Amino acid sequence: MLWLLGAVVYIGGEAIAAAAFPGYSYAANYISDLGVPDVELYQGRAIDSPLSAVMNTAFVLQGVLYLAAAVLTARAVPGGRWRALLAPAAAFAVGSALIGVVHGSRASAESGIGWLHVLGAALAIIGGNAASIAAGATARRHAVPRGYAIASGALGAVGLAALVLLRVDSGTTSIDLLPDGAWERLAVYSITAWQVLTGIVLLRRSR
Repeated sequence: MLWLLGAVVYIGGEAIAAAAFPGYSYAANYISDLGVPDVELYQGRAIDSPLSAVMNTAFVLQGVLYLAAAVLTARAVPGGRWRALLAPAAAFAVGSALIGVVHGSRASAESGIGWLHVLGAALAIIGGNAASIAAGATARRHAVPRGYAIASGALGAVGLAALVLLRVDSGTTSIDLLPDGAWERLAVYSITAWQVLTGIVLLRRSR
């Protein structure tokens, strides 16, 4: 249930904050733009998020709920089959908390702590998608639906590939396949989709 709750909190918080952000673009803006409390122009993007606190709370709660779900699942499943998820889940939780506490803003950059936001994003995206892949690999070896194993691995692979393409696309002017916000959302929503999938599978198996 916590997998599903985390996904709902995150997507809901993002939608609420985005609705209050004038001209916010899901394709062009980064997700963390919603968490910046200052009105500013940063890296060519107009930032004005009146409900930044909602987004930052969603970032932190998502990390807490995700890690709690991973720990409870690992304890509930016999034989330690899901323990492989704990390390990447912890990375995801720490990363999500960093994103929520250290904003991707001009103030953070000028104060020398902007790298913590970048680190948080890397930990969250890599950790979350690695957990999906680990879940798929674990499921293949045990009595879990084959479709779940394949979907988990595929979601994690898509998320990591999107992160790589985001870095390539944003790092050069000669390649512009998709807007940065679109790549970032592919990398992040793959994690959220896996949470929903896992939550549904576990709920069905518990009946």
